This record gives sequence, C-alpha cells and structure tokens, in this order.
Amino acid sequence: MPIRYGFSLPIFAAPGGRLFRTPNYAALDAQTTMTLARHADDLGYDDIWVADHLMLGKDNAILEGWTTLAALAGSTRRARLGMIHQAHFFRNPALAAKMMATLDQISGGRFIFFADPAFGRAEHVAYHLPYPEDVEERIARTVEGVELALALWEASGPVSFQGRFYGVDSATCTPQPLQQPHPPIWFGEAHPHTLAAVARLGDGWNTVPVAMPELERRIAALAAACDAVGRPFAEIERSLETQILIAPDRDAIRERLRAMIALSTDSPAADVASFVVGEQDEYPSSLNETFLIGTPAEVRQRMQQYTDLGITHFMLWFMDVPDRAGMELFARELIGRI
Repeated sequence: MPIRYGFSLPIFAAPGGRLFRTPNYAALDAQTTMTLARHADDLGYDDIWVADHLMLGKDNAILEGWTTLAALAGSTRRARLGMIHQAHFFRNPALAAKMMATLDQISGGRFIFFADPAFGRAEHVAYHLPYPEDVEERIARTVEGVELALALWEASGPVSFQGRFYGVDSATCTPQPLQQPHPPIWFGEAHPHTLAAVARLGDGWNTVPVAMPELERRIAALAAACDAVGRPFAEIERSLETQILIAPDRDAIRERLRAMIALSTDSPAADVASFVVGEQDEYPSSLNETFLIGTPAEVRQRMQQYTDLGITHFMLWFMDVPDRAGMELFARELIGRI
C-alpha cells in the first residue's frame, strides 16, 4: 500500500504555548484557511481534512466542518476530502448519508467517510444535541449509522431499514455516491468495539498521536480484530494523525517555536521553554515523543519508524500554518520519498 500524506486544514486558531494543533494561527480567518486548502491541493497532498467541532480554539471560533468540506469540493481539484472524526450525533445518519452521496458526486468521487462517535460532550450539550454518556452506546449508534448509510448507498430501489437506534421507510438515496461500491469508510482510535467495526466494515483506521509502544499495541490490536473475522489486515489503510514542525535546521525550529509561544500568555512545557532559550539542544521530549519535529532528514527518519510499524498514511497538522514554509518544505522534500 503506498504511503499517503494528508493535510489537516486549520479551520480554527489555537495560538500560544499549549502548542495545540494550530499554535501559529493568531486568529481564524476563513479566506486564509480556504487559500491554504487550495495550496495543499496544488502541492500534491493526497487528502485534505477538516475537524468536526462546533466550538474549539480561540474564542471557540471554528468553521463548521460539513459546510467547509462542501466548499472544498468545489475549490480543489484532486485531493481526497474528509472530516476528522466526523461527529455522528451532529447529523441524522440517514440525512448524512444523502449529504455524503451528494458530496462524493460533486467532488468527482473524492470523499472519505471517517465515522466517529464523538468525544466532546460540552459542545453537544451546548447545542442540545444527543450525547449518550456510555461510550459503547455511542459506538454502537455510530456503527449502525454506517450500516444505514451502506444500505442507502448500495440499494437499487427504496430502502426500509429498522435497527436498534435508527430507521427509514421507503427512502431512496439517488444519485448514489460516485465511488463504488461506496466511499472509503474509516474509523478511529482503539476501543475494541471500534476495532471490530474497522475489521468488519472499514477501509481505513486512524489514531491520534501516541508514543511508539502504544502505537505498536494499537496496530497489533487492529490486526487481531481483522484476524478474528478473516479480514486481510493489509486491506486497511492505517493512519497516524499528528502535529509536525519541519524546518531547515535547529535554529529555525527554535525560532518558530519562540514565535508561537509569543502569541499568547500560555506557558509552554518546561522542556520546550529550555529548548527555545538554548539551554538544551535536544528536541523537547514533550513534542518529540509523539509529534514530528526536525529537519527533513530527521522527520523522514522518524516517519520511517512509523511505516516500519505498519502506518501507511500520515494526517499532518503543520504547526506553523498559516505560514506556508513547513507544508511547502515537506511537499518538496518528503512527499513520495518515504
């Protein structure tokens, strides 16, 4: 399976010393964000991803994910399009199936369905959206929503479906998705019920940043889930979602971190602060353990360790956006070379 490279589009700003996802984005600007997406498409990133939240980042300001994705379908040419952890309880699953089929049509067959039970209770409560407290119920509802979408997408006529949680009566979903038999279906994280769903229904699986031993454990658990149902493990696209800070040399890394920290009053981790002022030359372990940080050669070496474990896809949050330097350097030096 070829290595693929995804660009995580900053649809929210989180400036400052926490160094979370978009620490160099001082304030959300929709036009800046959309321009970055078109640039990632031109640079050759395989897919473009948006978060699916209603409240996140500075001032809780975030673009709504599905609206953004629809706009990207018309403003990009080649990259696949998906929502990171597409929040199941934000949208009725039958209506979402219709939305996804439409998006796949207008994008020319570029949509990825990343189904997720969502783990952000506060925003669901704030918007008066359902949010079962039991995680296993949330997963069960999400999986049934995927099954309903598949029933609507694959039927040659009206569909009547009655599950434990959802149903439709004589519903049609035409035009069907352009991708046949259906758009790729992804799940995320390492709950046993989710891994079982990947093995049974999925085409891809994504994990958030974790240390190497935990990542190895997660991949082994996914392989075991595939074995349990007779599914070839090699069929599953295996994605690591992580932050990246790439620059020509250590001094440039240090300078970019210093600029990010200056954007707010948040205090960085002690090892980050020590690195930034030059008291240590090693990259901060709080970043280097789970993120990609360094020169192109150093990042390539680290990514090779991940591919040796079985990762086939990288979903990348460039820490220096909206500056384009990191995404351009990565595209020039690393895409297609790992």
